[in-house]
Amino acid sequence: MKTSIKTIFYGLLASILLVSCNNGPTLQTYFVDNQEAPNFISADLPTSVVKLDEASLSEDQKEAYSSLKKLNFLGYKMSETNSDTYKAELEKVKLILQDKKYIELMEFRDQAMKFEIKYIGDDDSADEVVIFANSPDMGFGIIRVLGDDMRPEKIATLTNAVQSADFDKSQLDGITDFFK
Repeated sequence: MKTSIKTIFYGLLASILLVSCNNGPTLQTYFVDNQEAPNFISADLPTSVVKLDEASLSEDQKEAYSSLKKLNFLGYKMSETNSDTYKAELEKVKLILQDKKYIELMEFRDQAMKFEIKYIGDDDSADEVVIFANSPDMGFGIIRVLGDDMRPEKIATLTNAVQSADFDKSQLDGITDFFK
């Protein structure tokens, strides 16, 4: 009798562990798997690449900007010869971002580019903010924003300021040249 109880207990424990493990693709593994793949470019960028006029920022925007620490970028360049691969890679990213752990913050279009901003965390604190942009003519890019005490509602207010911000072009040359 003791043996069967132990067997059932260990069987249940193993089942719980297997069910709780997420073997699905993650954005982090997608970055690692593709950082050196053909048609991809990756870069780790400091937040100083975005130059904001802090005097014109609201207190919420200043707090959101100071909470950002690092930006990880992964981009895929679209060309006439890789449209099937582009579509497959785009679907992989969309599938990853459909996971319920990614909470939608906002979505908008700027010219031919569609942007989705999502985050992982809760209403009070975001562990990671993801900016996904794609254009059928140029390709797609994903930015993982990492920081400390990022607040989703304040990150959303910062988006407007970033749209009109200056960028340190010297740190973005490789990325902008890649999409030409």
